[in-house]
Amino acid sequence: MICFGVGTDYFSNKWIYHGELKKRQTTVSNEGANETDNMHDMLHDACRIPNDDVSDHDNGPDDMMGECNKVPNHDAQTFYKLLEDVEQELYPGCKRFTKFSFIVRLFHIKCLNGLSDKAVTMLLELIKEALPKGETLPKSFYHAKKIIGGLGLGYKKIDACPNDCMLYWKENEHDSSCSICGASRWKPTSDDLGHNNLNQSSATTRRVPAKVLCHFPLKPRLQRYFMSKKTSSFMQWHENDRVKYGILRHPADSKAWKSLDQRYPEFALDPRNVRLRLASDGFNPFGTMSLSHSTLPIVLMIYNLPPWMCMKQPNILMSLLIPGPYAPGNDIDVYLQPLINELRELWEDGVNTFDTSSNQNFNFRAALLWTISDFPAYANLA
Repeated sequence: MICFGVGTDYFSNKWIYHGELKKRQTTVSNEGANETDNMHDMLHDACRIPNDDVSDHDNGPDDMMGECNKVPNHDAQTFYKLLEDVEQELYPGCKRFTKFSFIVRLFHIKCLNGLSDKAVTMLLELIKEALPKGETLPKSFYHAKKIIGGLGLGYKKIDACPNDCMLYWKENEHDSSCSICGASRWKPTSDDLGHNNLNQSSATTRRVPAKVLCHFPLKPRLQRYFMSKKTSSFMQWHENDRVKYGILRHPADSKAWKSLDQRYPEFALDPRNVRLRLASDGFNPFGTMSLSHSTLPIVLMIYNLPPWMCMKQPNILMSLLIPGPYAPGNDIDVYLQPLINELRELWEDGVNTFDTSSNQNFNFRAALLWTISDFPAYANLA
């Protein structure tokens, strides 16, 4: 699966774009300290806890429980659990890596090189055998993902009709067949051969959905830009740092941007409100022309950012991944429902989040200004 941006690869944003990975120190002890500092910064950004609230990295969770009243209990517990993993040595006496920093680095390598889950599990098994007694690595990639999951950047699977008629979502979440074409929600199994109706099967059979839409929630990914001290100030660049020459050098200089500001002055009042562009194009994930297969990603770009950042891969947010083997065509609106629902909520209600640059909570909103597509898909997407 292709990973884009803070949405699916938070580590690219933290480790590659802003400095590419900090330069290695000459001694192992200094390197281990830098790794730990990076991990602490990541946890504070991900768990919505400013560094000012927990300023001493040497303090353990017991010393910091007094801060619990400043954050929801669930968030605090998640933070303290991850903090324990950050402080835990990879093996007794290891100063170069902690348990958490090693898992993050391994996950980063997996994302960049497209390693399968099975391959990472095999690597973990090999590394566990090579490390000294007392190592703390998880035994499989599944268990490693549960640790990484504490950062709160996952995705949701939504079953879809194989004929692109509907999503099994909201009020249709528990349906077993399409209400429009009658097609089964599930792939046929060996048990179905003895039944006239595909919906009838033994109770012990695990059914596999015929088609699955991957939805990467937009709200938490946008919140990360304000929670991270490295990106929060850039979200106001278009207003605070852009040089206004009167010529088109950034989308903020365009007529569409200015027209939105004039029409909705309350939206333009806060420069932290997000302007988005949506893009879509099908691709063959198997990399061969002999096989006709089209998978359709839906991605979003943030135009609050400076022009040298807004089109970089770490800042292109994967929102939906529409499965193949054929492009949905005019039925793309069926798959866009989760995203449209989020965009409506972001426009009408906004999302309360913490802004690290101003050290305060605020309610940010978002507007979708443009779309990008090739000409054949123009009518479908528009």
